[in-house]
Amino acid sequence: MTNKKIEQATKAVWSGEKEYLAHGATQVPVVHSVAFGYDDIDEWYEVAIGKRKGHIYGRNTNPTVQAFEDKVRELEGAEASTSFSTGMAAISNALLTVLKPGDRIVSIKDTYGGTNKIFSEFLPKLNIDVSLIETGNHEAMEREIKKGCKLVYLETPTNPTVKITDIARIAKVAKEVNALVFVDNTFATPINQNPLNQGADLVIHSATKFLGGHADALGGVVCGEKHLVNAMYHYREINGATLDPMAAYLLLRGMKTLKLRIDKQQENAMKVAQFLEKHEKVDRVFYPGLPTHHHHDVAKRQMRGFGGMLSFALKGELDAVRQFLPKLEYAHRAANLGSVETTVGPARTTSHVENTPEERKALGIPEGLVRYSAGIEDSNDLLADLAQALDAIK
Repeated sequence: MTNKKIEQATKAVWSGEKEYLAHGATQVPVVHSVAFGYDDIDEWYEVAIGKRKGHIYGRNTNPTVQAFEDKVRELEGAEASTSFSTGMAAISNALLTVLKPGDRIVSIKDTYGGTNKIFSEFLPKLNIDVSLIETGNHEAMEREIKKGCKLVYLETPTNPTVKITDIARIAKVAKEVNALVFVDNTFATPINQNPLNQGADLVIHSATKFLGGHADALGGVVCGEKHLVNAMYHYREINGATLDPMAAYLLLRGMKTLKLRIDKQQENAMKVAQFLEKHEKVDRVFYPGLPTHHHHDVAKRQMRGFGGMLSFALKGELDAVRQFLPKLEYAHRAANLGSVETTVGPARTTSHVENTPEERKALGIPEGLVRYSAGIEDSNDLLADLAQALDAIK
């Protein structure tokens, strides 16, 4: 689709699909073939070296997978995209493609637990220096970037405390030292935020979450300038973290309702956040749509909506969480988010299960923090469910 006036809801339905429809079908087929054959050896070679469009081997490319990649690329307004087997595969492959021993990376403390483990455990083993700044302290981050670095890595909103970083502000400083800027856009989705338009070089998604939206397929994807994405594709095709065609099909199907789902999820999230903020048993609510959020003004400026994710701390901490969670009727207690069903869980068993209690404390994550991914249920039912579960806390 080349019409730049096409809105996101239409792109979510139509983008990336027409080229792959076959035999009059209205849906992209699931192509399970591992290999793709050629009678003409010269044509085969031209496809193999990328001179001609086509597919050679499933670890490299696949028609169903490419349709998914194209849809995300158009939603993000990117030159190119490539996919991975999981969101963490997308993050780790992106980092390892561009970083080498001796490089320096500047990021925030509040990244997803798996990402934080890469920064704190794996990259230092490769002699890559990692500087983690208090999330939202833009001045401190700017000072660190100006010291020189190869990469600035942002996640905004963050998982699970939904903190916000000003992408355009940080990207401007990064460009002054010729640093790349990567942004994990999983929570915002392309519906609410397009980091490439704000100066980022690469956008990363855990497609497992909001993009797929039905908790039935793992996947990851990156979007950005062609030369950068091509390098990550090459790293992935050799290292083998390939997206499965069936998963790509499920993600494609889920993305057709992306705009509808996000609209309803963030409507519900706002009502839930407002309800919880006034409740006597809730210590604090984290949601960028609330005026009380520390960077609410930044969120209003760089996002088109505030998303379906929030978190909150109960006054009774972990004991209160143990009483509260089992009483919820309309919420899965599970380590996932972004699905049509509401999903809840403490950070200690979801986003930061890999971290120790001491590490979580250092990251500003209370043991009594509850991550709440609003689904598409009726908001009145969700509020009533929360009320009765909170009443059960003694």
